[in-house]
This record gives sequence, structure tokens and C-alpha cells, in this order.
Amino acid sequence: MALRHSILAGLLLVCAANAVEAASLVPPGNRHEEQPPVPGASASRTSAGKTTFEAKYKRVYQLLKNDVALREKIRVTADEYGIDPTHVIGAIIGEHTYNVDVYDRLQTYYVKAVSYLNSNFSFSYEGEGIADFIERPEFAECDDRKGSYALWSCREVVWDKAFRGRKVDGKRFPDDRFSAVFFQPLYAGQTFGIGQLNPLTALQMTDIVNRVSGYEKIDHRDPQKVYQTIMDPDITLAYISATIKKSIDAYREIAGFDISKNPGITATLYNVGNPATRAAKLAAENRLRRKHGQDIKLPEENYYGWLVNDRLEELQALVPAS
Repeated sequence: MALRHSILAGLLLVCAANAVEAASLVPPGNRHEEQPPVPGASASRTSAGKTTFEAKYKRVYQLLKNDVALREKIRVTADEYGIDPTHVIGAIIGEHTYNVDVYDRLQTYYVKAVSYLNSNFSFSYEGEGIADFIERPEFAECDDRKGSYALWSCREVVWDKAFRGRKVDGKRFPDDRFSAVFFQPLYAGQTFGIGQLNPLTALQMTDIVNRVSGYEKIDHRDPQKVYQTIMDPDITLAYISATIKKSIDAYREIAGFDISKNPGITATLYNVGNPATRAAKLAAENRLRRKHGQDIKLPEENYYGWLVNDRLEELQALVPAS
């Protein structure tokens, strides 16, 4: 059994190496001529706020334009992770255009970050804390995963296949994302901070951020610290950058595509999440296309990434000179 696992691991490493060598550059720009439809929930949220997508775009753009120190922090942090700062700016712009409106001043994020340390909430569902939940036998297959990204990604997969929308041990679980059920204790669909990260994504990235930026690791047993981290602009920039870097690496290693020159694609993945799973699906589709003599399919932007590519020159103008 050990030999078989060793051989399999070797084959995966070879495949990953070949994908890196053969990675096809995804050219800049949008694949769609027109913007894909914006989800109804985003439109409703914007309408309820008596504003428009364009007004929200201009507001977050102006915040970035006026805050030279913030833009410099974005540049420095992006450099640490080996990515173009435009990817980070695109993610921030997209989140605040289609998710929640941006605060007028960056200082508000710092104030709220401190407030979460004194808040009383937990990561739980109907009285079952996440620490106890992941001790269920269904999650045993994740125990040997190394690193926070592999570990929490495995747990997310287990949730989808064993619990989501199912009744387990007499308890009915919602047909919803793992992050929404256990990691959003204040209200449904919540994400926080200038990068609008959800806590599960932050937990996945904590090892990378600790290694690259030196910030203290966060833990699912301390939800207040998780939210404080997400809200702190200085720290969350590292988490945004790590998330984008992970998407770029996943598409290079799994799907054989270099998306590092297309901020609209990385913004799309930042919006929808699960880059490794999506890269694997695209790779499988392209294997079938090649088998049938068809052209391969390039990664495509969604409505959120389309805006980033459409306004790319404006966003690039926000990147300070190094």
C-alpha cells in the first residue's frame, strides 16, 4: 500500500511538472464580448442600498486613488507573493463593486478589526462547534493532509459529499457551502474587510501567510482572532495576495494555464473560490477536447472578472511605481 501511494505521488509530481513546463499563457483581456449576467442577489443588494454598480466602482476606486499609503502596501505585499499588484487591486475593486460598498476611510477597517476581539460569537451550527464537527469520522481522511490549504480544502470536500443537504446521525444539514454554514456566525453570506474574505478562505491560507509574511497563524477555535485578521487592512492584504497566488499556481500546475497576466481570471477565481477544483474540471474538459480534435478551452471570466479586464488600464494606473 505504501509503495502504491509512493508511485501515485510520484506520478502526480511528474504531471504537475509537465503542466508547469507546458503552461499556456492566457492572454490579457476578456473572452466574452459582453459582460456575463450579474447575479440577482448582487443586483438586489445594490438596489437596496439605493446605489448602482458604477457608483460603487467609483467609490472604491476613489478610496484607492486617494490613499497613497494603501496602494504602496498593496504593491509591497503583492511583490512578496510574486504577483502583479493589479491582481490585488482587481479583487478589491470587484468585491466592493458587486458585494458590499466600501467604507469611506481605511481607518474604519482598523477600528472594526479591534472590535471583533471583544465580540461573542462562535463557528458553529445548531450548537455544534466546528472543532467538534471536524472530529466526526467522515473527516478522518483529511488527517494526513499537510498544510492549512490542503487540510481545509479536504474538509470542504468532505462537507460537500457527506453532509451538505443530508441528514447525518439524525441531524439535517443545510444545502449550502461549508463556509456559509459554519463560518458566518453573524449573518448569512457575510464577508469582511477590504478584501471581503470569508473565514474559511483565511484559514486555508494561514500557513502560506505565516511563512511568507510572518503573521501569526489563525485558528478555527478562535473566531474573534480570525475576524480581526480579516478586518485588519495590513494583514488582510497578505491573505488576498496568498489567495490569488494559490489560484495562479493551481491553474499552472493542474490545468496547464498561466493566468498571471490576466487579472480578470484571477478576480473571477477570487470571487467564486475553489481554484484547484475548477482547474481540475477545466483540465478534464480539455483532455476530452484534445481527444476529439477540438480546440482547448481557455479559462473564462465571470461578470466580476469581466469588469476588472474591462477597466484594466484604470486599475493599472493605481499601481505605484516601484
